[in-house]
Amino acid sequence: MSQYFVNFNEELKKVCRLALKEDKAGNDVTSDLTIKNHAQINFKIVAREEIILCGIETIHHCFDELTKLKKFKNIFLGLQLKAHDGDLIKAGSPIAEGFGDAKLILAAERVILNILQHLSGIATTTHQFVRTLDNEKIKILDTRKTLPMLRTLQKHAVVIGGGENHRLNLSDRILIKDNHIAAAGSVSAAIKAAQKNKKLKIEVECDTYEQVAEAVKSNPDIIMLDNMDAAEITKCSALIRAHKSKKIFIEISGGINLSNIKNFRALDIDFISIGSLTHSIKAVDIGLDIV
Repeated sequence: MSQYFVNFNEELKKVCRLALKEDKAGNDVTSDLTIKNHAQINFKIVAREEIILCGIETIHHCFDELTKLKKFKNIFLGLQLKAHDGDLIKAGSPIAEGFGDAKLILAAERVILNILQHLSGIATTTHQFVRTLDNEKIKILDTRKTLPMLRTLQKHAVVIGGGENHRLNLSDRILIKDNHIAAAGSVSAAIKAAQKNKKLKIEVECDTYEQVAEAVKSNPDIIMLDNMDAAEITKCSALIRAHKSKKIFIEISGGINLSNIKNFRALDIDFISIGSLTHSIKAVDIGLDIV
């Protein structure tokens, strides 16, 4: 499966810029009224639970963006990052430490934490899936069930957590799903039509053993077994592996979570795709403390 790292840092910069604009970070009326000009503080950004860190450069990008404003021109900030993306951070351990203008630091605080908590949440959960599955032969994949405009960042976080990426968008993989099959008339008709494109991989989603049997005859690159239990997957994977004209990869999807993923550990499959890695992720607990 392809990995998507292209333009991650530029996307992260753009998200930081837009988030600060949304938050009106240059007009923090509370700090302006309660904090003296040029007041200096020491601060730490700390993981309050064990996490896999993702998005560390958010800290630099947010402060760099704010210092472009007239309000924060020539404002001093000393900053030291204490970790890197992909690091396992223990609860209570610092991610970054710094010293500088209180108004600048508090103006950036919420945006920094929002992005760090979200991306690290994805990386941490992906890591938990990989660790719980405990089978290097089966790769954990994300999906296109991402938040609008955050797909590049979210998919990067999946890779940081030890997963791999499914297709990035509609143009880079042929994925025949149930609605395509219904519109085309049959599994074989949909695959045959898709095979007019000689460049892209063809994946087909199957809900039943009968659909798998039909799909195998048409030689797709990947068959996705959707919402099947372990017994059904075992039966379908045996049929697919018995197909000798080409290797067809096997992906499973649907209803897989941390509580049941062990049930699929010993199956003869290649990929498990999990939409919840990005569409309903729980943010991890990271805080900024004045010290």
